Amino acid sequence: MIFNSHYLQQGQHAFLSPSKYHWINYDDEKLERMFLASMAAKRGTDLHDLANNLIRLGVKLPRAQQTLNMYVNDAIGFQMKPEQTLWYSEDVFGTADAISFKRNKLKIADLKTGVIVASEHQLEVYAALFCLEYRHKPMSIEIELRIYQSDEVRIFKADPDVITHIMDRIITLDKRIKELREELE
Repeated sequence: MIFNSHYLQQGQHAFLSPSKYHWINYDDEKLERMFLASMAAKRGTDLHDLANNLIRLGVKLPRAQQTLNMYVNDAIGFQMKPEQTLWYSEDVFGTADAISFKRNKLKIADLKTGVIVASEHQLEVYAALFCLEYRHKPMSIEIELRIYQSDEVRIFKADPDVITHIMDRIITLDKRIKELREELE
């Protein structure tokens, strides 16, 4: 048998994919909810890509009380680097939406396109990763965390003790993961 070639689908997953087979039990209402959620996630990814390009190219958006506009314009104004990976190990890293470090002040901004109210905890982990990677003590720098969501900006001053605790957890848990990897070899 010669099978049909589907080159465009290689590496892709269909919404009704066999690997996510739970849809076989969805009623119409659940199917609609799940489909709309997946489209919202794709829209969020597309907005992040757009914001990354606008910031990277220094293209400001019209001043407006809109999430994307405020995020892009602030990131450009604060001379932030978009989509910066912060790395501790192969098991502990992440990509900050936008980040800057100037005059002993760390700023981390997060663009949220969903409706569930975001927490600053994700940004605290980014701050901890920054401090570990670049060897800064949280007590010796100022850390400002910004969440852009639902047409508003929420600004948090990070607690150095919280960041230090997260750094300790990263170190401890990463060490344990390495031990587990060795046990499996």
